[in-house]
Amino acid sequence: MLSILSTVAFTFMVYLTIGFSLAVLPGFVDIKLSYGAMLAGLAISVQYVATLLSRPHAGRMADARGPKRAVMTGLTMCAASGLLLLLAALVTRTPWLSLGLIVFARLALGCAESCVGTGAIAWGMGQVGHQHTARVISWNGVATYGALAAGAPLGVLLDHRFGFAAIGALTLLLALITLPLAQLKRATIMAAAERSPFRMVAARVMPYGIGLALGSIGFGCIATFITLFYAAHGWANAALALTIFGTVFVGVRFIFARTIPRFGGHRVAMLSLSVEAIGLIVLCLASGAMMAGIGAAIAGFGFSLVFPALGVEAVHRVPAHSRGSALGVYSVFMDVAMAVAGPLGGWVAGGMSYNAIYGFASLAAVAAVVLALVLQAQAMKERRQATHA
Repeated sequence: MLSILSTVAFTFMVYLTIGFSLAVLPGFVDIKLSYGAMLAGLAISVQYVATLLSRPHAGRMADARGPKRAVMTGLTMCAASGLLLLLAALVTRTPWLSLGLIVFARLALGCAESCVGTGAIAWGMGQVGHQHTARVISWNGVATYGALAAGAPLGVLLDHRFGFAAIGALTLLLALITLPLAQLKRATIMAAAERSPFRMVAARVMPYGIGLALGSIGFGCIATFITLFYAAHGWANAALALTIFGTVFVGVRFIFARTIPRFGGHRVAMLSLSVEAIGLIVLCLASGAMMAGIGAAIAGFGFSLVFPALGVEAVHRVPAHSRGSALGVYSVFMDVAMAVAGPLGGWVAGGMSYNAIYGFASLAAVAAVVLALVLQAQAMKERRQATHA
């Protein structure tokens, strides 16, 4: 639907700018500013901290002031991030100032990610109706990962040909072009109802968020350790495994998104998590690069629908006027999983091996299957009670 595409386009733009910096920023801080790998990693990580902390606020903004306002706030923060990156590139003779500007740019971009990511989904649901929630969430995910995949090589090309300043300049330009387009797009009608207490919304969404976190650990381990995993075995083409994972992930989102409203989020989540666990086990047992690639493909196939399947059930647990807050809380759990996967996987690899990382991640996916089964039973019980009431 054009209404969905015109809304998730804002998500695509923001994640495209996030992708610009992924492959370039660490080298700029490490080599150009001579601050070393540790501060280079910190410059990247600070964005995710900002995203994590601002997710709930973005959800409340979408509920209280409308998703259009949340998206426009995020686009404004994205423009500010681009301006700060441009300034950072122009003051490299004062390294501490350049690094400080980069940190503030990353903080602004993290807030932009949470505002636009949450606001675009809520806006899309308001445009096409909550019966299409699964499709909105699925297409928003396609926009997210597609933009990251396109943004990283484009950022490398920009840096190589025009320098780091071009990344800041293009980020600023894209945000300034997109802001008027968001302003022209029709806002959704706000539900005239008292907002549900945030604690109540969080309590209802939390079990589904825990399921999402357990299922996301495998993705986090693949994204973080697949290169080291291949290197430890002397295999080539680690990047190919990531490409396979991403390609299958996006393809499944496009082809199978309609299975969620047809069969229900719980069932799709359980099947998806089971398939993901199988893929992670294949990775754990891989004895060659081809087998590892197959494992990555199976894991990508399984993980693809976990977020929208559990997300549909999560937002249905709260009133319509609180679904922005629900999405904000729900998304936090994936942020937490991605943050935890690194140190947890590193600890497992240090004590055992890189193969063992994927074995433990498969156990987390199996635990998520059990949790989804419990949540389905609980939802069915509540429906029966409501029918007899």
